[in-house]
Parts: sequence; C-alpha cells; structure tokens
Amino acid sequence: MGSSDRQAAKAQAHGLRERAEVLAAAFPALMVEADRVAQTAAHGLHGRRRAGTGESFWQYRRYRDGDPASSIDWRRSARSEKIYIRENEWEAANSVWLWCDLSNSMEFHSHLSDISKRDRAIVLTLALAGLLLRGGERVGLLGSDIPPSIHRYAVRPMARWMTDTGLENAGDGLPPEARLQRFSSCVLIGDFLQPIDTIAARLASIAARDVSGHLVQVLDPAEETLPYEGRKEFAEMNGPLKLTIGRVEGLRGDYQKKIEDHKAQLSALTRRMGWTFTLHHTDNAPQQALLALYGMLSGDFASGRANWGA
Repeated sequence: MGSSDRQAAKAQAHGLRERAEVLAAAFPALMVEADRVAQTAAHGLHGRRRAGTGESFWQYRRYRDGDPASSIDWRRSARSEKIYIRENEWEAANSVWLWCDLSNSMEFHSHLSDISKRDRAIVLTLALAGLLLRGGERVGLLGSDIPPSIHRYAVRPMARWMTDTGLENAGDGLPPEARLQRFSSCVLIGDFLQPIDTIAARLASIAARDVSGHLVQVLDPAEETLPYEGRKEFAEMNGPLKLTIGRVEGLRGDYQKKIEDHKAQLSALTRRMGWTFTLHHTDNAPQQALLALYGMLSGDFASGRANWGA
C-alpha cells in the first residue's frame, strides 16, 4: 500500500469514527423518540390474542363445517346442545426481521425536513421493534450478531448495535444476503436509490423461502422535488463525485420524472415478489409509517404468510 493509499484509508477511518461519535451522541434522543412513536402507535390498538397452534387455551367457539373432529371439545359440548371447538393461542415459531440502512446517503436532510433519513429510519426500526416486542413477538435485526428475542429490553442492544457496529458495516446501503426461516417476515427500511437490478438481486436471496417482506423507502422531500434555484454543487454522499449545475431549475422536470420512474419500478419489483412497498417522507410524522407497517404485517397473518397478526 502506497503512502497516498494509507492516507486515504486513515482519512476514511477518521471520518467513520467522527460519524460514529455523532450517531452515538444522538443515541439517547433516538431511543426516546422511538419509544414515544411506539407508545403513540400502540395507543388504541387492540390486543393480539388469536387462534393458532399453541398449547395455551384461548376460547371456545361454535363448530363450523370443515373444522376437524380432533379440535372438538367433547366435555364442553356435552354440557350443551351445541358442539364447541377449543381454540388455543398462537405460538409464533418464526421471527420478524428488521433492517435499517445506515449508509452515508442516509445522512442527507434538506431545509424541508428537520431530521435526516438515517435518524428517521433508526426511529422507525426501533419503534417497530418495540411495538412487536410489546406484543410478544420474536424480533431479529438483520445483519447483526444479536440473536432474535421476545424480551422488551432487546430494543436497547439493537439501538447500540446500530449506532456502533452497524455503522461500520453499513456497506452499500442494501440489506445483507440472508436465508431466513421459511414463512418469516422482514421489514427493510432505507432510501433504495440504487439501480433496480442491483436491488432486485439483493432481495432475491431474502425472498427465496416464502418470506413475506415489506420495503419502506425513506426520502427527504427535496429528493423528489429538487427545490433549488440557480447554480448549485451536488456531492455524492457514498462517493467522491461532485457535480456543479448552472441552472438547477432547468433540470427539475427531467429529475422529477426519473425519481418517479424509480419509485414505480420499486413498487413493481416488490409487487412481483408478493411484497409491499411504502414511501415515507421525513417531513411526515413517523407514526403514519409505523401504523401502516403494523397493518401490513397484520395482513401477513390474515393471508397465512406469517405466524402473527393483529
């Protein structure tokens, strides 16, 4: 390695340490915000007890055509003129896997928003984890060495990992290749501005085993509208490229069409996979995205694709 390479590597390491320190300093505030968002979303939600294959008794219900005879509770039925089925609570065998993009591009935020994409993605991830853990679900953090857990305190080590190790392993801003347990669920939160073919190739390994997925694209409003005028310099957040444009407003129409086409391709990609696609802007309340995710994950259970639901 030449001296210039050593200097570049040293500068990169120094920059990474600075980013880690900034993110670690924001850790308490992010935790507080995530808990507040989860608390708000949880308010008014119904309990999540439901029928399933567990061993704990839940309720009796009337027999319906098609119910297996083995599920009839003959002792309860003998006390009335009706036939009753004994239903048990569901035991969730699979985990809900969460992933949050921590790459450089997620640091962006414009004058149109008070929070960076990265901070919003972290808040959404932690809030969703907290909401799921409150419901007794097993939650894992994709790409981390933290084992999936059903304990509420698991949110804190997840947050610590994201503000430390996860930052160092942010990579290319796409979730790691993974083979999840069949019929698991996953929620992937990032800006997903990479080429569609690159995104599709990465998601293929995750979706290969009937995994139900939910992709959340987090964008700053300026990334869709390009609300700038005059001469501006744009810098690549994941690389060294810079571009100076004399009259930004002259490119606005073509730019907006390109970003709309990209979103449409993302939506089409997830639809082909049987996944869902949600767009979230950082100038909107995080509770909106959290409740939407909760509803879609509940739909997994209703369709039989996942082992939990509302």
